[in-house]
Amino acid sequence: MTDFDPAAFANYGPKEFATLVKSTPDAKIAEVMSGELRGKVLDEVFGRMPSLFRPEKAGTTNAVIHWGITGRPDGGTDTYEVVIADGACTVNNPPQHDPKLSLTMGPVEFIRIVSGGANPVMMFMTGKLKAKGDLGLAANIANLFDIPKA
Repeated sequence: MTDFDPAAFANYGPKEFATLVKSTPDAKIAEVMSGELRGKVLDEVFGRMPSLFRPEKAGTTNAVIHWGITGRPDGGTDTYEVVIADGACTVNNPPQHDPKLSLTMGPVEFIRIVSGGANPVMMFMTGKLKAKGDLGLAANIANLFDIPKA
């Protein structure tokens, strides 16, 4: 597990994924995320979000969050929708609802955030992550998921 190999993601648990990302240079992540495996990586990461959701931390939170990951090979943005409602988390692609919060970031920043290797607040403050809508929700979003640490 020394190379950033998206084809093997399905075999990695959250901790192994975090360890892999931590040991991979940004340039290699950017290369993978600008190629043909990008969709597989994003689908795998978002597909795991419901299992990493912590309903006990969400309480009565009901929210629709749009995650925009820029840097698609065609110059576009991939947008996934995370719906938190009634103590559950679901993911839609493409989005189906108006968001309470929209987050936009580059592919490397996204991978670093979801693997626990980046501080979203610092990324927001430095302009690497853009948030529109409920900023209180944005500040608390990491607490709603069991984000693995390498």
